[in-house]
Amino acid sequence: MPSSSSPPRGHAEQWRAPEISVPDLLHHSPSRSSSSSSASLSRPTSSFIASAISWAFPIRGHGAPSKSHRKKSQRRRRVHLMLALLGLLASFFLLNWFMLFRLQDPGDDDGGGGPLHLLSSINPSRHLPSSFKEELRKMGKGKKWKHGIYARMLALAAHALAEMQNKHEPKDLWEEPFIPASAWTPCADQRNWTRSEGNNGYIMITANGGINQQRVAVCNAVVVARLLNSTLVIPSFMYSSVWKDVSQFGDIYQEEHFIEYLSPDIRIVKELPEELQSLDLEAIGSIVTDVDIMKEAKPSFYLKNILPLLHKNKVVHFVGFGNRLAFDPIPFDLQRLRCRCNFHALLFVPKIQEAGALLLRRLRNHAPYQGRLDHSLVGPYYAEPKMGGGNAVKSSRYLALHLRFEIDMVAHSLCEYGGGQEEAEELEAYRKIHFPALTLLKKTRKLPSPAALRSEGLCPLTPEEAVLMLSALGFNRRTRVFVAGANIYGGPSRLAALTNLFPNLVTKEKLLSASEIEPFANFSSQLAALDFIGCTAADAFAMTDSGSQLSSLVSGYRVYYGGGRMPTIRPNKRRLAGIFMKNSTIEWKVFEQRVRKAVRQTKHVFERPKGRSVYRFPRCKECMCVAEEAAAADVVTKTKRKRRH
Repeated sequence: MPSSSSPPRGHAEQWRAPEISVPDLLHHSPSRSSSSSSASLSRPTSSFIASAISWAFPIRGHGAPSKSHRKKSQRRRRVHLMLALLGLLASFFLLNWFMLFRLQDPGDDDGGGGPLHLLSSINPSRHLPSSFKEELRKMGKGKKWKHGIYARMLALAAHALAEMQNKHEPKDLWEEPFIPASAWTPCADQRNWTRSEGNNGYIMITANGGINQQRVAVCNAVVVARLLNSTLVIPSFMYSSVWKDVSQFGDIYQEEHFIEYLSPDIRIVKELPEELQSLDLEAIGSIVTDVDIMKEAKPSFYLKNILPLLHKNKVVHFVGFGNRLAFDPIPFDLQRLRCRCNFHALLFVPKIQEAGALLLRRLRNHAPYQGRLDHSLVGPYYAEPKMGGGNAVKSSRYLALHLRFEIDMVAHSLCEYGGGQEEAEELEAYRKIHFPALTLLKKTRKLPSPAALRSEGLCPLTPEEAVLMLSALGFNRRTRVFVAGANIYGGPSRLAALTNLFPNLVTKEKLLSASEIEPFANFSSQLAALDFIGCTAADAFAMTDSGSQLSSLVSGYRVYYGGGRMPTIRPNKRRLAGIFMKNSTIEWKVFEQRVRKAVRQTKHVFERPKGRSVYRFPRCKECMCVAEEAAAADVVTKTKRKRRH
């Protein structure tokens, strides 16, 4: 017979299901958290859940209330339990919302939302190297973390870089499609004509812009001189209020080599003959500015308008001459002359070559390794390589990044970069001084909004976007990164994300001593020549704005001399803009996959599209020769594409 303290048999059977222990319920409750995160529930929270379940499902003893009363009481308790659980869920959602808010709007110090806090909130069960944590503390210490809308993504990037420190990088990071790329070989040095005697008069040119715009203008002038059977006077360079550099042609390029190398093509002299030096060129109408010539004018324009003037006055002076000669249509040999000028006739002066060779040695950690382009860039100043294996090559490897984010580019783009009203006023003041035509255009016409420009990929990548791209592509954080570009808009603080996530970041100013760089200090074009050398010789080159002349010339030089082993990363800014717009919600793996796909598509080997620059796309029969097998394969590919369409 049962004891008086035991419940009646009927009641015991009726309430057997709730006799499950509270710990068992907690252990088997469905949860998206990992075991480590579930174990982190606080004791008060566990006690609350246990009490609620025990209260809702009591084990009743002898003398239980009536059946109807018991059902009502049970119903009330279950309602209360549901309300309690809903309140608990709401508190979890509120906590998650707060954490997301903190990720997108980090606090003023590391304890309240800095980079280290962001990382710990992403995955508290992972342990980062202490040195890495220290660097992240520096990013947020003593000031607000200035990375705005990208704070969350930068934290994810930092975490990804920490995890992959001991993993292999993707194979294609340091490669381009070798077989199709190596089929193209340089041949712009081949000639199939006799020298032009230059009997029709003299062509003078004063080129504007920076060193890269001037380089393009010089080679275009060489072609025009040949077209008009005229003699070219050694070019001069216009002083710019932007670049503030008084350097002339002979301060940057070897004059004697330029004259001698092109002597089978055109006649070049250092100055006008005495009888023409006294002419008032403006008075006789021989000064031709960019206003007088349409952009990318065809050869027929020069034959119709400039040749008669040359016959009449014996001299024509082009002032500016920025992009004033079309790439198509143009005769085959004239196009080849263009390439010959750019890739063969323009060599830097010994002073620049010597400093460039020193820069390359230090970029490569003095490894016994000579790059494929070294001879073309620095001539005899780079010593012959000693015996060195694959490890020597790998240890000397570096990535060059052209961060085109100077104030002139930022102001001219009409985009916004997170600086608010202060930034808008500063850039507008700069435009009024340096780009008055653009300021007038803003007042007289409705231009696309900054958001529209960004969505169309018309804004240069910011330093934050650049570091996210490099991280997503899979570069190891130990990668040596050479950053080209002077006076980044926003100063050193704007580079905080880049310098902290890729600590082996260097510039020419860091690699060369004060005494070594002092001869170039007041000459921005000569400093840009050193950047050109550092970028062109790099094992991989990444640009942030494909419209930049430096990036265009560097990538073209690497194609021409690289032999299919000099990869260039050309981001499709329009596609990247669509990816970056999802920065507040996108997961890192998805972001990584989309960025890699967007960049991989730009690595395809193709022949120069019609109308595009031979300086940037030298893979064309005027500039480079292609193997017969590759040519046949190219025909097959084109045929397949036509059938698809």
